[in-house]
Amino acid sequence: MRVSFSKISDFLGKSSVIAIAALSFGTLSTAALGKTERLGGIYNISYAGFTVGKGSFSLILRDNAYSAKVGMEPAGIGTLFSTGKGGAQATGWLKGSRVLPSTYTMASRASNRDFYVNLDQGSGHVRTTQVTPQYKPSKTRIKVVGKHKLNAMDPLSAAIVRAPSRSKVLDPSVCDRKLPIYDGWARFNINMKFKEVREVSGKGYDGPVVVCTARWEPIAGHRPERRAVRYLANNSEIETWLAPIGNSRILIPYRVSIPTATGTLVLEAAELNMPQSSGLRKKTASR
Repeated sequence: MRVSFSKISDFLGKSSVIAIAALSFGTLSTAALGKTERLGGIYNISYAGFTVGKGSFSLILRDNAYSAKVGMEPAGIGTLFSTGKGGAQATGWLKGSRVLPSTYTMASRASNRDFYVNLDQGSGHVRTTQVTPQYKPSKTRIKVVGKHKLNAMDPLSAAIVRAPSRSKVLDPSVCDRKLPIYDGWARFNINMKFKEVREVSGKGYDGPVVVCTARWEPIAGHRPERRAVRYLANNSEIETWLAPIGNSRILIPYRVSIPTATGTLVLEAAELNMPQSSGLRKKTASR
C-alpha cells in the first residue's frame, strides 16, 4: 500500500490534530464543588497500519472551570517522515448545560512549516483570531465572515460536552449532538450519532464503551471543489469510542478512526489515567 506521508504530515501538523480531539470529545458532568479532578491518557497514532505518532490528552476540572491540553509528537515510522508535532491548550467555564470557552492556543510544525492559532472567546462566540499562516487567496474558497464565529467554539473546547443529566452515562444521547467548531482557518460542524455499545479491555480500562459515528460538515474556509473536502464531507465511516470514568458522568476517548483515501488514521489509547467503576466492568456490551 502506498502511503502519502507528505499529506499525513500536513493533516497532523495543522489544526487537524486538534480536530481529532473534537472527534474524540469527552463528555462530562459538573465537578464536585471545590474539588479538582484530573484525567487523561497517552494515545498511539497510526496511519494505514503504520505508527506515525503519539498523542496525549489531559483535562483539569475545578468547580465550573476547565483547562484542557492535547499534544502530539512523531513515533515509529513517523520519525522518518516528519509527520509533525505540536499541541493545544484551552480554558473556559461550564455554565448550566453550556461550555463557554475563554482562551485557545495551538502551535505545531510539519513539513518545515509552522502553524499557530490564538482565539479569544466569550459568551459562546469567537471574538478575535490570530492565525499563521493565512490561507492563500482563492476565488473558490468560502470566505469566513463574522456570522461564522457566532455560536462557535475552538476544537478543543468542543471536546468538552456535558452529558444529559437525566440519561445513563452510556445512553445514545451522549452521541446525538452537533459540535460547531472554528479552528482559526475554517468553520465546520461535527455531527455525532449513536452507533452501539461495545466491550473493550486493556489500555487502562476494562468495560463498555459507547461508539459514535461522526460526519464532518464544512461551513466556511474550505474550497468545495477540492477532492479531499468532498471525500471528508461524504465520509460516513468516522467513529469515536468513549470510555466512562468510574462512577462519574465523565467519558474520555478510547479510540478514534478516520478513513481517508489512502488509509485509515487511528488514534487509540495506550494508557489511560482514570478510575473505574466495578459496576461498569460487569456490564455486557450490546451490539
